Amino acid sequence: MTSESYIFLAGSSRGVGREIANRLIAQNKKVKALLRTEATKGELETMGINIVFGDALNVAEVESSMLGDEPIHAVISTIGGLPKDGERADYLGNKNLIDAAVKANVKKFILVSSIGSGNTAGAIPPQALETLRPVLLEKEKAEQHLIASGLTYTIIRPGGLKSEAATGNGILTEDPQVAGTIHRADVADLVCRCLESSCANNKVLSAIDRNMMYGQPDFEEFNLI
Repeated sequence: MTSESYIFLAGSSRGVGREIANRLIAQNKKVKALLRTEATKGELETMGINIVFGDALNVAEVESSMLGDEPIHAVISTIGGLPKDGERADYLGNKNLIDAAVKANVKKFILVSSIGSGNTAGAIPPQALETLRPVLLEKEKAEQHLIASGLTYTIIRPGGLKSEAATGNGILTEDPQVAGTIHRADVADLVCRCLESSCANNKVLSAIDRNMMYGQPDFEEFNLI
């Protein structure tokens, strides 16, 4: 990564995305954040983040924000959440980001998804799976679009998210049967480590806290070194 290139962050206004923004700035990375509203503009600019406005569901706005004068080295997306006009950002928003990243010749795309998506559907209780099915299907479509895009990718599927301070016990695994919970700050730490690790390239990884797993599964931890 050159000193002139940016990390493009979608989803920085709250949650895991905000935690990632904090860590990237602490690491002296140049960050460009896509915002849909001005609600957190002041806070993020104070941190030293370059703000661009656009709705991830709007192809033209996404492309104009990513295809600017400053080269984008990597894209990190944590977007999702409430439906807007009947459309969720989980798939369509991420699809637009992925397509723009291809045009921008981005070197790496990290997508934060969720345990329960794809081959991890069996890792969560059936009742939870049924409740979350609509959003998990959207997330899975985004994952598949990223894998098929030709971009170098890392897909991180966190377990149930908590907002307390980082524990330092966040781990990654390729085992699709592992589930549990994890603090958002620990997910952010893992995302930033994956950004720098070629070992994580083209991997789909579940993220949980080693002390907050469901049951006592026998599994192999993924090593980023």
